[in-house]
Amino acid sequence: MRYPKLRELKEAVTALIKGPYTTKFPFEPHKPAEKFRGKPVPDDDWCVGCRACAEVCPSGAIEVIDEPEAATRRIVRHYDKCIFCGQCELNCTTEKGVHLTDEYDLATFDRKTLFYEQKFELLICERCGRVIGTKKHLLWLARRLGPLAYSNFPLILTAQRELKIAKGKIPSKVPLTKTASASRSDIFRILCPGCRHEVLLVDQYGKSL
Repeated sequence: MRYPKLRELKEAVTALIKGPYTTKFPFEPHKPAEKFRGKPVPDDDWCVGCRACAEVCPSGAIEVIDEPEAATRRIVRHYDKCIFCGQCELNCTTEKGVHLTDEYDLATFDRKTLFYEQKFELLICERCGRVIGTKKHLLWLARRLGPLAYSNFPLILTAQRELKIAKGKIPSKVPLTKTASASRSDIFRILCPGCRHEVLLVDQYGKSL
C-alpha cells in the first residue's frame, strides 16, 4: 500500500478546515469573479445604432430591422441566443455603447421576455431613398471629427439641423427622384455615397461624365 504524498495530505487538511470549494448555487446566490462575461447590456446614451455589434455577433443574437418608410431602425437583442462572448463590447464603435455585466441567470419559462429593443432615427438619401445611417451615428461622427466634419456635407448638414442652424431640406430647382439627373446644386442635400458620386461626376456644362 502506497502512502499519500504530503501535497495530498495538505489538501485534505485544508478541505477539512475551510470546507468544500464548490458553491451552494442555486440555493445561495453565486457571485461571479472579476471580468466575468455575463449579460451584455446596451447603454442608450452611447449606443449610436451603427449595427457594428450585429455584424460581429457569432450567434446572430442581435437583429437589425430598417424601416425606411418610417425612417426608423430597430435593434433587437435576443438574449435567448446570446452566448456571452463579449464581441459586441469589444467591437463597439463608441467603445461605450454596450458592456458586459455579471448577470448570468436568465432562465425563464417565457422566451418572449428575453429581448431588448432600441429605436433610432434613420437618415434616408433624398434622391434614391437608400438608408445612409442613423442620425445619432452621424452626429457622433461630426462631434468626433470636429472641424474635419465640414468636408462631408451629410455630416455637417445633420449637425446644423440638430443645432437649429438649418431646417428642412435645402431647395433645388428640380426635385430629386430616382430618375431625375443630379446636378452640382444637389451636393448640399443628404445623399447616399452612390448618389453623391453621381453628383460629383458632373462637369461645368451640366453634362454627366
